[in-house]
Amino acid sequence: MKHLKRNITIVTVLIFVCTAVYLNWSYNNSWGKADDAMVKAEDDAMMKAEEAYAAKKGSGKAASDYFAEARLNRQVSRDEALELLETAAASDAASQDTIDSAMSAISAMANYSMQETQLENLLIAKDFSDCVVYMTDDSITVAVPAPAEGLSAAAVARITETITAETNYAASQLNVIEVSA
Repeated sequence: MKHLKRNITIVTVLIFVCTAVYLNWSYNNSWGKADDAMVKAEDDAMMKAEEAYAAKKGSGKAASDYFAEARLNRQVSRDEALELLETAAASDAASQDTIDSAMSAISAMANYSMQETQLENLLIAKDFSDCVVYMTDDSITVAVPAPAEGLSAAAVARITETITAETNYAASQLNVIEVSA
């Protein structure tokens, strides 16, 4: 009788553990997909930053101004998108699908932000004076300062190797933007 009770207890605990693992797995798999509107807003902000840099290029401003401005624009657009998502999720009239979608987009933004910062630090550690990394679901863009003659094949290879080693992106999904010094 003691062995039967012990075995029933062990089986019950195993069922609870397996259920917890499955629920955790299913909950985590429902997160991480970015909202298309947010991605478009970030793309627009990145393009505006590039256009602003191109307009200021002739005024003698340093390339580092471009990188600082690009990071600031990226952060501002993410903050605005985050505010909209939090408002949508906190709305009393929000459906569970809306809340789940907003939380998923917030999670994706946080994940992208962390990965972008990590990649920027790695590229700076690999002898680039500065850089800006911008990630979307299907591509990654890296802006780096380039000498007048352009980036060397070795420099592009270092960038490609770093991005492909640290992310799930293929080399074909990588865009390298050369920012003239």
